[in-house]
Amino acid sequence: MSFFAVENLSRAFGGLQAVSDVSFAVREHSIHAVIGPNGAGKTTLFNLIAGSLAPDSGAIRLNGDPLQSLPPYKIARKGIARTFQNVKLFRHMSVLENVMLGRHVRSRAGFGAALLNLPHTWREERSIRQRSLEILDTLGIADLADADAVSLAFGKQRIVEFARALATEPTLLLLDEPAAGLNMHETDEIARLIADIRARGITVLIIEHDMSLIMDISDHIAVLSSGKKIAEGTPAEIQRNRDVIAVYLGED
Repeated sequence: MSFFAVENLSRAFGGLQAVSDVSFAVREHSIHAVIGPNGAGKTTLFNLIAGSLAPDSGAIRLNGDPLQSLPPYKIARKGIARTFQNVKLFRHMSVLENVMLGRHVRSRAGFGAALLNLPHTWREERSIRQRSLEILDTLGIADLADADAVSLAFGKQRIVEFARALATEPTLLLLDEPAAGLNMHETDEIARLIADIRARGITVLIIEHDMSLIMDISDHIAVLSSGKKIAEGTPAEIQRNRDVIAVYLGED
């Protein structure tokens, strides 16, 4: 049984087959990349995994448990978190508050207890705050805890989004083009951060167009083109694959 797998996954939008019969498995504690040209179906695949889209057919499994019928918040509780290609932080909220929102997926106090301001909700809120501060410290941005999140430089906003995802305590982290919009120094910082996340026992599934980054950090790569998987293998195998070369560089 694989740690995580998609099995014969398909999704169409009208006459457009965005994802077509895609299957692959992800080893625990690995960095597994999904690459392909624009329009290959990569982000649709992530939306299917995260539960914001429902597949037309196929299965998504984490430790053997099917996820494809679950809403996003239940998938998050199962241990899957994600970031977005375009950073999505909450306006008019601090860095710390953004991270605390991610942590609330692990909270137990319900709406009624919070409304009544019961003592156990205070304790839980203090715990959420403390754990969120620890995550910010681990990522090296604890000094920005009180800053307005959307006022930060783009590279720092990206790290805040990482922190919010980590606050959910994921076992599988989905990264949707984490290097998009970053300069070379910021991309190197993101690469170190991803390696550190894997070193802590979190499995990473990443979409990315920066091939240097992907080839440097990935253990295994799946390649999509026009919604279909056309290749899979180690970075060295993918670099030599004729079908992949044809998709990126043309037949000649």
